[in-house]
Amino acid sequence: MNATSFTTLGLEQPLADGLSEYGITEPTPVQSEAIPAILKGADVLARSQTGTGKTLAYLLPILQNIDPDLKSPQKLVIAPTQELAMQIVREGEKYGQVRGIQVLGLIGGAALKRQVEKLKQHPQLIIGTPGRVRELIEVRKLKMHQVNTIVVDEVDQVFQLGGAGDVDRIFRSALRDRQLVFLSATVSNETASLVKREMQNPVEIGIDPDQSTAKGLEHIYFAGEERDKMENLRRVIRHYNPKKAMVFVNQTESIAEVQAKLNFMGLSAEALYADADKMVRSRVLRGFRNGKFKVLVASDVAARGLDIEGLEMVVNYDPALDSEHYVHRAGRTGRMGRSGLVISLVTNRQIFIMNKFAKELGISLEERRMYGGKVLEPRAASSVQRSSTPRKPIGAVRDDKARISSEASDQGSAERRQGKENIRKPSGPAKSKNEPFRGGKPTERQSRSERERERKNKGAPKWLKDKKRP
Repeated sequence: MNATSFTTLGLEQPLADGLSEYGITEPTPVQSEAIPAILKGADVLARSQTGTGKTLAYLLPILQNIDPDLKSPQKLVIAPTQELAMQIVREGEKYGQVRGIQVLGLIGGAALKRQVEKLKQHPQLIIGTPGRVRELIEVRKLKMHQVNTIVVDEVDQVFQLGGAGDVDRIFRSALRDRQLVFLSATVSNETASLVKREMQNPVEIGIDPDQSTAKGLEHIYFAGEERDKMENLRRVIRHYNPKKAMVFVNQTESIAEVQAKLNFMGLSAEALYADADKMVRSRVLRGFRNGKFKVLVASDVAARGLDIEGLEMVVNYDPALDSEHYVHRAGRTGRMGRSGLVISLVTNRQIFIMNKFAKELGISLEERRMYGGKVLEPRAASSVQRSSTPRKPIGAVRDDKARISSEASDQGSAERRQGKENIRKPSGPAKSKNEPFRGGKPTERQSRSERERERKNKGAPKWLKDKKRP
């Protein structure tokens, strides 16, 4: 296909030409399904894996449906996080400039006064986070009377982050016959309920509904002891040597520890915190995109919706909380048809979680072991281990438990025997047969006369004791 393929979907030639300038000449499946429906003004529910081109699937048709001569907000896009919102702003500015469309981002953490001033310039496309958009609506700075399309990107994440109330208030402030477009990698019961309540005869788009993650991803896990996890993380990153890798942890308190240990091991790493200042988060993400450091350590909340070009590998230092979180983590890599690697580091007791994810998501999620600088299947690693004695592989700890326990038991017995022998042995130099006993219990070698003489001399002065006997 060429650039005219987008025009057959209904896009105008200037937008299609703009796509060609950035090397986009062929629409993805979700774009082929969504663009015609959104252009017609239909309500749309699109479910597709992350990284399949959902942003352009809704952004291109709403840009085309904006009237550049009407100086008022006409389209609104709601995103769950600041980073995702600003990514959409950049895409909107990139493709909207050919039609003279003004785009404004309204995100929490930025100066409210400055955003109010920019609203006076009458942007036609508003992109923001739920809380800040609602705040500006309630203070009557953002006018919604001409907003005829509302897009909620990653709708399930919006609800998970507590934005359901804000979204409902935004809907109430818009036109009654407004167009709604919901997009997500997963569709929860809450989202399904909202669709039923707010949409009119929605067009449902499901790209590979049985495949929740992108097809170009490889999913594997390494099992080992909890105490070895940091070393295993180092070995995994060193072995695959990606230009960029993202490491997910479950607890915010663990982010700094993992980052510090990676840097100590010689792997340049930075941390991304959900509650960090907007400028700090922007600096960290800009450095990661520019390749100033290799590893970005973050939690699920901190990394919501991130699109990092060239991200080759995602490592779950802690297993995802559920299959939905696993999908969003995995979606940071392998975007737009590219390949990607998703690795999970688990303990032996957590292997069942990997089996559960594989079954629920319909993916191949298999165990691997690292042995002799190679990544092998467990059976192959065990075979190599029996024929040689190099470094113990990641994930082989289970096979050594009985041996270690037995060796520890034998060592303990030997130490106890040695201790008894030490108690029996007298300390200090050996005494001669005629040497007088200087305190303590007499030995059997001492004669009765020697014991008697010793007893009598106990109270004698030193000069008398030292006097030689005739």
